[in-house]
Amino acid sequence: MTTCQDLNLDGLVIVGGVTSNSDAAQLAETLVQKNCKTKVVGVPVSLNGDLKNQFVETTVGFDTVCKVNSQLISNVCLDAISAGKYYYFVRLMGRKASHVALECALQSHPNMLIMGEEVALSKLTLMEVINKICDGVQARAELGKHHGVLLIPEGLIESIPEMYALIQEISNLHNNNVPVTEIPTQLSPWAAALFQFLPPFIRRELLLHQESDNSAQLSQIDTEQLLAHLVEAEMIKRTKEGRYKGKKFSSVCHFFGYQARGSLPSNFDCDYAYVLGHISLHMIAAGLTGYMATVANLKDPVHKWRCAAAPLTAMMSVRRHLRGPGAIPIGKPAIHPSPIDLKGKAYELLREKASSFLLDDFYRTPGGIQFEGPGSDAKPITLTIEDQDYMGDIEMLKLYLDKVRARNPVAFCCLSRVSNYAKTTNEFTYR
Repeated sequence: MTTCQDLNLDGLVIVGGVTSNSDAAQLAETLVQKNCKTKVVGVPVSLNGDLKNQFVETTVGFDTVCKVNSQLISNVCLDAISAGKYYYFVRLMGRKASHVALECALQSHPNMLIMGEEVALSKLTLMEVINKICDGVQARAELGKHHGVLLIPEGLIESIPEMYALIQEISNLHNNNVPVTEIPTQLSPWAAALFQFLPPFIRRELLLHQESDNSAQLSQIDTEQLLAHLVEAEMIKRTKEGRYKGKKFSSVCHFFGYQARGSLPSNFDCDYAYVLGHISLHMIAAGLTGYMATVANLKDPVHKWRCAAAPLTAMMSVRRHLRGPGAIPIGKPAIHPSPIDLKGKAYELLREKASSFLLDDFYRTPGGIQFEGPGSDAKPITLTIEDQDYMGDIEMLKLYLDKVRARNPVAFCCLSRVSNYAKTTNEFTYR
């Protein structure tokens, strides 16, 4: 606040994802309480694409990252089918949500995708995930195929119940200032047994100091190598038992993380960022604070985009967390990462093609980012097939309310009260 006052700032634009925009909301409230004139607005920018809600269809950067990663994955797919003897385990950025992995799978058509949301919903154990992968390897071997490409999000390891519990125990010990060298001896019996079962390199990575938000350093945990290691052990076991008679399983591991961050942005991201910057200027000029710049109808041509400003508080919620045995639940308002909608159209499309992807080597090569000519205006597949139009739904609601008011003023009065209740409690869902 002192810096804003010293610079005599009219506005401060916070560019970022869920954490940055949660901070923007807190900062906006603080500056208002302190009578500081600086207005604070947010802009949805995140490579992970996990800042999604009824107001935000996608974030700046997501399209570019997915296009670059999809090109790298397609290169690996061509190498896999050419060599015919390797399984590529590819880990992608995304932290707690699998949006990048899902989009890249739809663009490049790998053989398998293990999504954290699926694993969490089904409560699959680590060995159940391994057996699922091994079953796919065995099914392909029966067709004479001993190669393949597997995608996983970096947050997968936290979606596995026993791994999440182990990470939480280690986190609690970090918070209690237990030295790293002593953490393994302080684990509960079951957690210690799981910890000893894991390969040494995973043990070292799980003990790394936490991020600033007390979460595990997911980008530093080689989940793809862990899966490859355990799959190889299981395939050797199946071979000895006579259940698998194919060639020896061989793997190659990749982490496609920071390669995509240095890419030139796609045309879509350039247009999107430019429009959001323009909206931010108008928001500050109008005196708004604690709002996010948003654009609707992004799947349509640019001239059909609809600009708006949405209050950050409308995207925030309070989640309760337990930190240690007997701890008091705590929580604060924040914008939380949005997971993959397992009932959405994008996931439904993936499920329809899953068996073909697994067995048919239906690889797709999208190529590099195009800036002119065919393909230069391509948008994320997950964006184009989703049918989200929050502003249009609100306009339709207003239209229906006008019709009700014209026909039955008493009913309209009741609906108005329900609408006002929704504004104050955020518990009403328009249908």
